[in-house]
Amino acid sequence: MVDRLVNSEANARRIQLVESCFGSSGQPLAVPGRVLVGEGVLTKMCRKRAKARQFFLFNDILVYGNILMNRKKYNKQHIIPLEAVKLESLEDDGHFRNGWVIRTATKSFAVYAATNTEKQEWMAHINKCIEDLLRKSGKKAVEEHAAVWVPDSEASICMHCKKCQFTVLNRRHHCRKCGAVVCSPCSNKRYLLPHQSSKPLRVCLTCYDSLTRAKVLSSNSGENSFSKDSSGEDDSDDDEDTNRSQQETHDEAKFYNISEHDDNK
Repeated sequence: MVDRLVNSEANARRIQLVESCFGSSGQPLAVPGRVLVGEGVLTKMCRKRAKARQFFLFNDILVYGNILMNRKKYNKQHIIPLEAVKLESLEDDGHFRNGWVIRTATKSFAVYAATNTEKQEWMAHINKCIEDLLRKSGKKAVEEHAAVWVPDSEASICMHCKKCQFTVLNRRHHCRKCGAVVCSPCSNKRYLLPHQSSKPLRVCLTCYDSLTRAKVLSSNSGENSFSKDSSGEDDSDDDEDTNRSQQETHDEAKFYNISEHDDNK
């Protein structure tokens, strides 16, 4: 079905419109064989709070960004190759409903749709695109994925030592291995997680110990993949947010198919 849209004028116009909405800050999205499958607003669970994000599903990538002006302007473009994606459905929990986790090797996070119908549509279309992409490329699905970060609001004290209380001066950090919220002393080590970065990343002491033990068991020699932490790195790219549109009413998600004519918007 998606293949029928590859060379259509409607698909070309849709992709061009997405590019224009991101402006010069976004990467070019029009490449041969790429199809815009669907688009819509999802609520993304960020480290400090849930925030509305505009998502675009293509047949090979998933793109999302901050909403500056609904359906007109977005920034902070993120591009996720679908061959690295795995989805996991979430049970409804209080006012967080219709959610699922998007897992990748470098970053994993939860998103929520407005309705259960939208959730099912999003998950079905994403999974179908992943299935088709892997089948055509002959590649295997990625087996190791990054942990989902625990939101700041769910941890008033360090999840490792259970003693240190977070304040303006005593800031929160996230373990890149398990996603726990920890204090600086409990995350003052780094370890190389090759699927996430080429450089050693911040990990909690529990994960550091388990990772180093596993390394010793698997190999008697090799380079050190850990080091003492000496920087105040940013824990997330979602801290700064000028988006005020999450209180607005958004249109329902839209998915495209071969029955649409070229004069459709």
